[in-house]
Amino acid sequence: MLRFKNLGSGSSGNATVVEAVGGNPFRLLVDCGLGLKQLSWRLGEAGLADEDINAIFITHEHGDHIGCALRFALRHRIPVWMSKGTHEAIGAPDFSGLLRIARDGDAIDLGGLQVTPFTVPHDAREPLQLTCTDGSAKLGVLTDLGHATAHLLAHLAGCNALLLECNHDIELLAQSAYPVFLKRRVGGMHGHLSNAAAGEIVQALHHAGLRHLVAAHLSAHNNSPALALLALSEALPGDSTEVNIAHASTGTPWLAV
Repeated sequence: MLRFKNLGSGSSGNATVVEAVGGNPFRLLVDCGLGLKQLSWRLGEAGLADEDINAIFITHEHGDHIGCALRFALRHRIPVWMSKGTHEAIGAPDFSGLLRIARDGDAIDLGGLQVTPFTVPHDAREPLQLTCTDGSAKLGVLTDLGHATAHLLAHLAGCNALLLECNHDIELLAQSAYPVFLKRRVGGMHGHLSNAAAGEIVQALHHAGLRHLVAAHLSAHNNSPALALLALSEALPGDSTEVNIAHASTGTPWLAV
């Protein structure tokens, strides 16, 4: 069985645990954008200890995703996967033999869990998002991107669960106090997904086996859970897909894929 729990999602920090449940569970931490104490506390709230994490995958170098990854990995001797561009963007630090380079389309075999990274359009050096599967269920993680491409839609086809960025409402962003350059960056082709753009992705990817849809990376200033839920719900054809919000401080409950 495959299950996942977001520990927190937003500009204050992002981290998600993906677990392949079996005789010997394997747990992957996707992004590590929290402080050490906060990460440990949130893992504890999820029923896990720091030592229960078997691997880390970093999507890109922005602070709300890289966070304490280096210190956490070195402290607990956990291998860390990221792109070559991401490693260079954070100054190419020494991971003491723990660094693993991830590449677009190259599947990573982690025992009971297989991860496949794919490139996305975002204003980072070499950003990667990913799918995770235990062989029977498939989870897609898609946050921090400006627009959908045929490449990423192909990788996410057939997902049974999707953690999807719903960063902003277009009108709220336009009316916000953000300076013009920041509005353009957030709403640009290499920025962040609007609720409307996320809804279009849901329409493109929807199928009868999509059980869970989680709205992630909501802006605290230019969005609301109600607006994100409305956009995703309107994109679904009224079936049994469960829609959740990944909150900045509490994330989500454990969700079985």
